[in-house]
Amino acid sequence: MHAKDNTGVLNRFRRIEGQVRGIAKMVEDDRYCIDILTQLQAVKAALGRAESEILKNHAAHCVAEAIESGGEADQREKFTELVELFEKAKR
Repeated sequence: MHAKDNTGVLNRFRRIEGQVRGIAKMVEDDRYCIDILTQLQAVKAALGRAESEILKNHAAHCVAEAIESGGEADQREKFTELVELFEKAKR
């Protein structure tokens, strides 16, 4: 990732980190299972948003640079990376 684009993602991960610590505390405190599961769903949704932000950044910078460079090998590499990423997500 480009350094200037990291701030939003890093802040998002810090919030997620706090949420996960909160969930661990809920488990320690033997809180109601549905409340814990609700928080887990919130963390999964937040991770999904972070993933989407990083993917958009990748497309806007890394993939765009490969396209602009005109280097066929670099373009193919970026395309292959994305395909492999989406194949992993299906598993």
